[in-house]
Amino acid sequence: MKYTVRLSVAAQHDVEALLDYLVPVAGEAVAQGYVDRLRSFLEGFQSFPKRGTVRDEIRAGLRIVGFERSLSIAFTVEAETVYILRIMSGGQELKLYEE
Repeated sequence: MKYTVRLSVAAQHDVEALLDYLVPVAGEAVAQGYVDRLRSFLEGFQSFPKRGTVRDEIRAGLRIVGFERSLSIAFTVEAETVYILRIMSGGQELKLYEE
């Protein structure tokens, strides 16, 4: 079964902010390559959604998985949909907003 992957508005903003940060630091090609790898990683949830560490103490059904040892991805799996809630850099506090 293939799951649908949906990014919350906050997660979409996280990706945009990441790109805005990386372009002046690493250059456009490197920044875009990193974001492309992140998007490919997120697409992988279509086939293997139930991975990462379960963090029910924060929110029921919340899972967190790392990406390239620099980002944490907070998500839930409900029915046949993976909801990407936030994409955070190392040390960033998890703040979940209801949409």
